[in-house]
Amino acid sequence: MLQREKTYISPEEYLAMEEKADQKSEYFNGEVFMMVGASINHNRITGNINAFFNAALANTTCESFASDMRLQVKANGLYTYPDVMVVCGKPEFAAGRNDTLTNPILIVEVLSPSTKNYDRGQKFMLYRAIETLMDYVLVDQDRPHVEYFHRLDDGRWILTEFDTADATLHLEALQLDIPITRIYQKVDWQTE
Repeated sequence: MLQREKTYISPEEYLAMEEKADQKSEYFNGEVFMMVGASINHNRITGNINAFFNAALANTTCESFASDMRLQVKANGLYTYPDVMVVCGKPEFAAGRNDTLTNPILIVEVLSPSTKNYDRGQKFMLYRAIETLMDYVLVDQDRPHVEYFHRLDDGRWILTEFDTADATLHLEALQLDIPITRIYQKVDWQTE
């Protein structure tokens, strides 16, 4: 049986394709993966979190970026678009780029049925290679459920889960509290 040979795409070719593309894609190990559109609740949750961070961090050196800002994980070559990222201090960019950050302190991913296993598994493994990353938050869009991973000084990651909307998530890296109700503001569980 003949197997179709995979075509290797260089990072430079990927970035050139992204500049002309109508939709976003992720890049890893020479392969390009198209990203699917997000549901209304996914967009609500992403918007809620980004708006909260923009207001809460307004008078700090930290800044929140939504899903149109690309991320490069320099250690392993992943290029992707997290739902929300926070950078503290001066934003650092991939070489020759002003649209690809490399130094987030916090990343938030809103879980979709098609990507939740990837976001929890391989993607989190790839994200852990970011030296500046201290907090990783996974938000379920189908029910009130938040998974919060925080990196300890010794490099271990600890997980705290929230299963009720009346809880408050304390983000260690930012020394900031975000009510779970704020994350899920205006989410309509019946639309999904």
